[in-house]
Amino acid sequence: MRKFMDEDFLLSTYTARKLYHDYAEPMPIVDYHCHISPREIYEDRAYGNITEVWLEGDHYKWRQMRSNGVEEKYITGGASPREKFQKWAETLEKAIGNPLYHWSHLELKRYFGYEGNLGGESADEVWELCNARLRTGLTARKMIQMSRVALICTTDDPADSLEWHGKIARDDSFPAQVLPAWRPDRAMNLEKSDYLDYLEKLEQASGVKVDSFAALMESLRKRMDFFAAMGCKVSDHGLAYVMYEPASEEELERVFVKRLQGGHISAQEERQFKTAFLTKLGREYYKRGWAMQLHYGVKRDNNEKIFRECGPDAGIDCINNYAPSGEMTEYLNGLAKTGELPRTILYSLNPADNAVIGTVIGCFQDSEAVGKIQQGSAWWFNDHREGMMQQMTSLASLGLLGNFIGMLTDSRSFLSYTRHEYFRRILCELIGSWVENGEYPADERSLEKIIKGISYENAVRYFGFQL
Repeated sequence: MRKFMDEDFLLSTYTARKLYHDYAEPMPIVDYHCHISPREIYEDRAYGNITEVWLEGDHYKWRQMRSNGVEEKYITGGASPREKFQKWAETLEKAIGNPLYHWSHLELKRYFGYEGNLGGESADEVWELCNARLRTGLTARKMIQMSRVALICTTDDPADSLEWHGKIARDDSFPAQVLPAWRPDRAMNLEKSDYLDYLEKLEQASGVKVDSFAALMESLRKRMDFFAAMGCKVSDHGLAYVMYEPASEEELERVFVKRLQGGHISAQEERQFKTAFLTKLGREYYKRGWAMQLHYGVKRDNNEKIFRECGPDAGIDCINNYAPSGEMTEYLNGLAKTGELPRTILYSLNPADNAVIGTVIGCFQDSEAVGKIQQGSAWWFNDHREGMMQQMTSLASLGLLGNFIGMLTDSRSFLSYTRHEYFRRILCELIGSWVENGEYPADERSLEKIIKGISYENAVRYFGFQL
């Protein structure tokens, strides 16, 4: 019987172990999509206890605690940090087969030196150990540096001042790059009740009076120029699905003015507006050399009671199985036929879409970039061993796995860089199994190139990061 999560965790063959320890493990990390706070990086946030690090804003854990019948006061409510940690520990011991079990123990091992297993009975020991380590200088920056993170892309609204990015860039004492990533969802979601309030913020940031659809685009172009000056190379959109319902400029202006005047926007008008919004921004991304990320397939905030109490990102989202590939291909084709399709990464939250994406991306590859259109790594509900295996196997079957840009944390936690380790172990196990089974030659030079590429080098090349 193997030791619990030893150094060869998830690596069942000689080839898998060699690929991981020789090639994947030493590579730095490029985390090109996450939700951590640049302010907390700049201020080098110190944590009072492990609950602040682990449970503050982590809807993955909140979701599982609710599944264990834990009262909300121990999750997002007013219970003490020690009580919340105890409830999480009692939940974790039941999470056999869940990636949170592995992630949590990798974090305990890598950052706190804990080799045991956390559960209700060991919670006291782990609480004291972790808090003692936090008191000796395990801060936000220290966690990043311990993980050998070379570059981080945060997720930032067009109206953001990017103040903290600028301060980090001027701080020579911190080696990792922290770049903004453009996330204009609030500017696109005109159906939201706070949309007009948001436009006021955008006006203040851009200096453009947003009184028409054309003016909205002008304000966003000005903000993109500012983001580019701050080092931005990546955009990102969170969508229900990638839609395509074109409309004339006159129709779009009528829709936008109606919304400015407080009128009701129909479902068709919403689709027309969002199609035009995504198309115009896609062209801007191409012009600037930015990569475009499209995350879709999620239905958010399903439990109204919890949403009212906790707001968004509370662990009450699910997979949405409505994602018409025909509309997505029409959207991509609309950009491609004018030669304005940027490098694009497609992520679906529905694992049933793996093959769909694999066939769609093959329609739009060209010589402008190696692997110009990418299938993004297994996302959110899929970033477990089976989900990662399925995504990479599908990509390999339908495209070129060797050009894959690899893993991202998509996280709000500074401890989450162990997800890159988890991914790299699974990658090496998968490729190692193919080699051991005679499906790919034991050619060390080729294998080294593939593993280092997917772990780190492909993302650096794809986004054009300067490291």
